[in-house]
Amino acid sequence: MSVEIIKVPDTGGSDPVDVIEVSVKTGDSIVPEDTIVVLESDKATVEVPAPLGGKVGKLLVSVGDRVKEGDPLVEVETGDSQSDKPDAEKKGSGKVSSAESTSKDSAKDTAKKKSKDAAEQKPAAAKKSTGKSTSEEQIRVPDLGDISDAELIELLVKEGDELEAEQVLGVLESDKASLEIPAPKAGRVVSLTAKIGDKLSTGDVLMTISVSGESSADAEDESESNATSADAASEKQSTSPSSAEQSSPGQSQQPAAQKKADQGATLTKPSGPVHAGPAVRKLARELGADLGQITGTGPRARILKEDVHAHVKTLLTERPTAAAAAGVELPQIDFSKFGPTEQVELNKLRRVSAANLHRSWITVPHVTQFDEADITDLEAFRQAENARLAKMAKATGKDAGKLTMLAFLVKASAVALREFPNFNSSLALSGDALIYKQYINIGVAVDTPNGLVVPVIRDADQKGILAVAREMGELAEKARNRKLAPGDMQGGSFSISSLGGIGGTAFTPIVNWPEVAILGVSRTQKKPVWDGEAFQPRDMLPLSLSYDHRVIDGADAARFTSYLCEVLTDLRRALL
Repeated sequence: MSVEIIKVPDTGGSDPVDVIEVSVKTGDSIVPEDTIVVLESDKATVEVPAPLGGKVGKLLVSVGDRVKEGDPLVEVETGDSQSDKPDAEKKGSGKVSSAESTSKDSAKDTAKKKSKDAAEQKPAAAKKSTGKSTSEEQIRVPDLGDISDAELIELLVKEGDELEAEQVLGVLESDKASLEIPAPKAGRVVSLTAKIGDKLSTGDVLMTISVSGESSADAEDESESNATSADAASEKQSTSPSSAEQSSPGQSQQPAAQKKADQGATLTKPSGPVHAGPAVRKLARELGADLGQITGTGPRARILKEDVHAHVKTLLTERPTAAAAAGVELPQIDFSKFGPTEQVELNKLRRVSAANLHRSWITVPHVTQFDEADITDLEAFRQAENARLAKMAKATGKDAGKLTMLAFLVKASAVALREFPNFNSSLALSGDALIYKQYINIGVAVDTPNGLVVPVIRDADQKGILAVAREMGELAEKARNRKLAPGDMQGGSFSISSLGGIGGTAFTPIVNWPEVAILGVSRTQKKPVWDGEAFQPRDMLPLSLSYDHRVIDGADAARFTSYLCEVLTDLRRALL
């Protein structure tokens, strides 16, 4: 038994880099190509692979440390008979590219035939990278599942444009959300086949691009790298009983969405760190996908681009399920018998909203609690603060923001939800348990020409009122321009629907399932209020709280609205 120290490879500069993830722990058995740590510089994220196999004896760094080339990372206990020990010492101080190449050589010793084939492909790729030839390739609509007519609502490139890999080409709208289509590789747009408004399905041609030989070589190298990583993972499975028990090779190559369909079970969030490279993280950000909700199918549960696309496809193809309720058959009426008529098809957003609202209405036993909040002092403060912000903006030439009453409502609701956690919960599908959420994400209904959407203010309790106002403005603008991503409308735990800018005295909002409550807000009215000696004119804000009576009792709802009114009357209560 001997102890080898894996060191930081060449990171491309002399400045220290951050350790953002430690992927192993003391006692773990590792094989070549396993990720040891993830380093992040100001330019990129680099996963450091293990140059040799063995058992982790001691971790020499932790998350948050700053390290540079040559610093020790991990002590690994190896057998004396290991043939790759001299190579390991060389790898410890080599460049990142050298470490990866040597690691592949080590994996080659245990999977000779596959690695030999991969090695034979390298000269061809190198030869191709030096060529000047170009080829034309068609970019097609990615797999959309059972969606046959997705509308192309945005086209972001034109003929002659130079493309970068992962650049967004256009936006498709399905029944549930919008999907951005990224460029699979760099190139130049030769011709556009589709135009805005076209109905597209899986495999339809979007455009033709011209790709240089160098880009083709890069794609071939990437394919080879993925194949080599898969070989290393397969070798690990063949030598590790625990890995073999967890998944078979056939399962490891399936996208997460296909596994879900085959197994008939919902994949859960990984309990360990998320393993994904910079390109995958960038793709996830652009598509609005939460990496924490994606199960990786690569080596050591690494998330691949295919996993991200499969996750987004699942979000696009999921249909709201009809509630188990006794249906009533309605008669078909020919309205044209009574006079001229015109039939206009609902857009996709309104169709989906209708299905969701119907599901909530027939499954949630609704009760609505009405109350009024005295916001006289709050409104005076809001107007004074907006005047101050306007002066500041005029003096500095920069937008200082603007406070809206809705921003105060979001903050006050967040305070009330902390006080009454039942309103920040969801009822388990079994009906036997409540799921209490440790986060407070508040959805705010936005009226758009295409229908109602509900973007979510995340961690509203941890943000200031001005920050909430700015974020609401940005989300509302994205909603009106149809730029909201699926992630912008997910994860809400409570909703607010405000009609104050339009009018009305009260209404009954429908609970946004799986939430258990929603706050409706109507227009502020000037009313005479008795102060003990005389009637005084006060600004009264009507509130309508609809709630799920299976979770919340009427007395709790009355306490919630009373507390919310007190916070709005005197916002200093929010500081307590």
